[in-house]
Amino acid sequence: MSDELHKFLFEGLPVRGMLVRLTDSWREVLRRREGSEPFPTPVRQLLGEMAAAGVLMQANIKFNGAVILQIMGDGPVKLAVAEVQPDLAFRTTAKVVGDVPATDNGHLPLEVLVNVGGKGRCAITLDPKDRLPGQQPYQGVVPLHGDQREPLQALSQVLEHYMLQSEQLDTKLILAADDDIAAGLLIQRLPLEGEGNLGTRNEDEIGLSEHYNRIAHLASTLTREELLGLDVDTILRRLFWEEDLRRFEPLKDLTAPRFACTCSRERVAGMLRNLGREEIDSIIAEQGQVDIGCDFCGLHYHFDPVDVGEVFTDEVDHAPGSTRLQ
Repeated sequence: MSDELHKFLFEGLPVRGMLVRLTDSWREVLRRREGSEPFPTPVRQLLGEMAAAGVLMQANIKFNGAVILQIMGDGPVKLAVAEVQPDLAFRTTAKVVGDVPATDNGHLPLEVLVNVGGKGRCAITLDPKDRLPGQQPYQGVVPLHGDQREPLQALSQVLEHYMLQSEQLDTKLILAADDDIAAGLLIQRLPLEGEGNLGTRNEDEIGLSEHYNRIAHLASTLTREELLGLDVDTILRRLFWEEDLRRFEPLKDLTAPRFACTCSRERVAGMLRNLGREEIDSIIAEQGQVDIGCDFCGLHYHFDPVDVGEVFTDEVDHAPGSTRLQ
């Protein structure tokens, strides 16, 4: 079972859909963290849902830059992040600052994980690959509550609310994740003008499309267990067997979503240079080496005194470091 992304349209109707299943890549994300402190089960589930949602959003808008999804608040999870590149390479991480409550099924609502004080937020950032001078990333921010200030308990609800607030597009999201699969189903009403979402205003059509409402209702019957356990053909046949679906060639293998982290030993060395020789020498004196871990992939970069000397030398072609990436 490999990673895959499926796109489809409902023939003659203003509705499109996508279904993503992250398997090998999601297991690789979790495996990378085995060397450091693994996240609690509810945090892993949230990050898996964020990874699936981020891939769906990137594939939906086809943005030439990074799509960055962030959930932040004052709960035991202070911050959770998923970043997806234009080629659907993704990475995720979280900052856990408190004890995550135990739960029988491994799932906790956002009100417990992130939004304890009711002031949590969701930010979606579009960071262009080739920024023009002075150009800033586009960012939309919504609270983790609905129009009646009711707490939104699931990531899918938050993102549906975001799409209504930011893009005026009806959207249904079903998300689920465990330690084997992170998966998501997106159903969306097509904008009236053009194929893209961004910048299009469709306030007058919100909630009024009978076709979208029918299809979204069918999608909402998909259970977590079915999304995680059934193959794509079975899911689509079970949900939409009476609909005329036009399916596109799925993204698999080399074109499929995948895990990729942009960290490197060179980038870490650059960070050490920015900290300055005096600061780094004080760490060496205290600890004997500098140990930097990547929050996204869990890899650790070790720099002993010889490595640090090489980092701060002006020589371009210096000898290889005496330590290795672990």
